[in-house]
Amino acid sequence: MSLFIFLTVVQAIVAALLVVVILMQKSEGGGLGVGGSPAGFMSARGAADFMTRMTTILATAFVVLSITLAALAVGTTSSREIDTSLERVAPVQNAPAADPLAPAQGGQPAAAPAAAPANDPLGGAAAQ
Repeated sequence: MSLFIFLTVVQAIVAALLVVVILMQKSEGGGLGVGGSPAGFMSARGAADFMTRMTTILATAFVVLSITLAALAVGTTSSREIDTSLERVAPVQNAPAADPLAPAQGGQPAAAPAAAPANDPLGGAAAQ
């Protein structure tokens, strides 16, 4: 289990570095590129090549760590059984519930809807 936790921490560090490297790159729209003169520590072209290489390396490391962690997670959980201690059983009802749309029983006819006035455009539908 300690290997799983170690690799999870390493993956979090790689993910944070990947975010930083991507945000430092100068994009076509401006981005959060690192400014400076071309005569500085790294030229513009050298910095772009370095950032591109770092992005590729970190992205590859992130994918490899993700696959490794997924394989470790499957290997550790495959031998366990499903916990059914919280399984619920629906209570059995003695009498079925009355259907509210069924016609009235007991010999009395159901009340007929009141007739709509002749000038009612909805035909009494709004009164119901």
